[in-house]
Amino acid sequence: MLFDDLKIPEAVLKGIKAAGFLQCTPVQAATLPDALSGKDIAAQAQTGTGKTAAFLIAVFSRMITQPAPKPGPSPRALVIAPTRELVAQIHAEALVIGQFTGFKIIPVFGGMDYKKQRSALREGADMLIGTPGRLIDYLKQDVYSLKKTEFLVIDEADRMFDMGFIKDLRFLLRRMSPYTKRQSMLFSATLSYRVMELCYEYMNLPEKVSITPEQITVKKIEQELYHVGMSEKPGLLLGILRREHAGRILIFVNMKVTAERIERLLRANGIDAAAITGDIPQVKRTDILSRFKAGTLHVLVATDVASRGLHIEAVTHVINYDLPQDSEDYVHRIGRTARAGAEGKAISFACEEYVYALEDIEKYIKEKIPVVPVEDHLVVTDYKQPARTASHGKRHFQSSSRQPQQRRSGERPYGARRTSTGKNSRPKRQADRPAKTKRPEGNN
Repeated sequence: MLFDDLKIPEAVLKGIKAAGFLQCTPVQAATLPDALSGKDIAAQAQTGTGKTAAFLIAVFSRMITQPAPKPGPSPRALVIAPTRELVAQIHAEALVIGQFTGFKIIPVFGGMDYKKQRSALREGADMLIGTPGRLIDYLKQDVYSLKKTEFLVIDEADRMFDMGFIKDLRFLLRRMSPYTKRQSMLFSATLSYRVMELCYEYMNLPEKVSITPEQITVKKIEQELYHVGMSEKPGLLLGILRREHAGRILIFVNMKVTAERIERLLRANGIDAAAITGDIPQVKRTDILSRFKAGTLHVLVATDVASRGLHIEAVTHVINYDLPQDSEDYVHRIGRTARAGAEGKAISFACEEYVYALEDIEKYIKEKIPVVPVEDHLVVTDYKQPARTASHGKRHFQSSSRQPQQRRSGERPYGARRTSTGKNSRPKRQADRPAKTKRPEGNN
């Protein structure tokens, strides 16, 4: 299906051509005819299928064809996304597709200039894109209203549940115009029972669309699996990075502390790397992602905050330093490579702590991940340990042995009681001490 075959206004068509889109992807072909006619949509589609463009084209087209209301505090369209990165990505794509429409598009999310976002929103917006927390913050301050909002889009709905945003999402939906007076669209990687329950509660008989590829993972992704012990993982990672020295590499871990340790390890061994986690300042996060996208940063370490919503071209390798505990997260992680028809490689470590997730992952993707033996020459043993920092104290890098550190002479073991020489300790009473020498109570 071509975009010219649909009833799309000329201003939006010019934006579509400027974005380089020629024909509809499956999710666009399945949703746009109904969405352009004003029907509510509940669509199941994986990341990277073109769903962002699908709802932007539909909303912009409807906003042009529908009579504009009187200027007021309510944005005409609201797009809710779970992460800052996804909001930024939607905003960037909206600026391209909507560049000839004249609509004012404002993104709001945490970590950026609070007062600047509030001032821009107070001046009014045609489309508001934001994360639940910041949207609620400004709504409670009466910076804007949702009572006359005409279009609603909920992106990555299943992720909203996973990240605990469902209460925030319901808070916003209860303050919107009635579902009979707005058009609503919901996009999710899975249309689970709880997602569909949300649809039936806040949408007007949505058209259910499911775009499920026959093969869950991209065919052009070469997958490898290494069974490795926790203590060997740092050495194996360094060996693989030395072998795959050319390219743009994205490393996924399960915990923030692991991401920080990997960053320090790589830097200590001469590899330019940076980590993004959920709590780093947004300005720093944006700078790191910009460097990685530009190719000036070779290796990016990330928690699952980066597994969805990021469109980074030319990622050649994805390394799962930790196997994800959720099977869908595996697909989203390795989907960061082999984008737009390119080839890519996904390498996973299965250690004793996370190997239990392997069976579910292989069952979900409906294929066995090829196992590669860990050869001695691939594991680096003479690597430099990262320097200790004040914030991390005496913590060692990951080790499966977990041997206690040797204590310094006279150092009290953790949790042990002080001896009688301590400042606040009560001296032992000797049986042969004369009663007259007993110290009065309260003077200890």
